[in-house]
Amino acid sequence: MRARIYQPARNAMQSGTAKTRQWILDFAPAEAREVDPLMGWTGSGDTQAQVRLRFDSREAAEEYARTNGIDYVVTEPHKRKPNIRPRGYGENFATDRKGAWTH
Repeated sequence: MRARIYQPARNAMQSGTAKTRQWILDFAPAEAREVDPLMGWTGSGDTQAQVRLRFDSREAAEEYARTNGIDYVVTEPHKRKPNIRPRGYGENFATDRKGAWTH
């Protein structure tokens, strides 16, 4: 049983940082998904793929995996650039603008 420990990134529809501070332990699928011949639904007999555990810190997630004998891989999160500054619409017309404003 192999697991992945990561910190989720915010999605494109999210402006804040909610639900991105926790660490998640996901299990890798043990078997491939298959299409049900009668209904056409995709499914699998692997119940571990449905398990998603949340932890407050990376260390807590790693300790849980070690305690339960789970082989894991840690994926480091990508950090935001610190120099991003919110700008207003009026700054498009500022006199000290570096580039020329054109249509």
